[in-house]
Amino acid sequence: MAETLTVDEVANAMYDLVVQYHGKKRFKAGDLQKEMQAKFGADNCDRKLCKAAIKKLMDDERAIYGYAGGSWIEPVIPPK
Repeated sequence: MAETLTVDEVANAMYDLVVQYHGKKRFKAGDLQKEMQAKFGADNCDRKLCKAAIKKLMDDERAIYGYAGGSWIEPVIPPK
């Protein structure tokens, strides 16, 4: 039986990933989708769920799109 993932769970995993690699690697939306499918399994985490998770990150202002010749997703890290 497939594990049921929520948009929040996928969004949190995406946010953790982009924070972990912040300044080292830039993730495109497709890259994040592939990473989440590798982590949770392609059957559990489809494209629609990943798009909803990215939208949630943007709506919650936890991430933004960067652009310089191509777009990528950057975390919004609050100042300490």
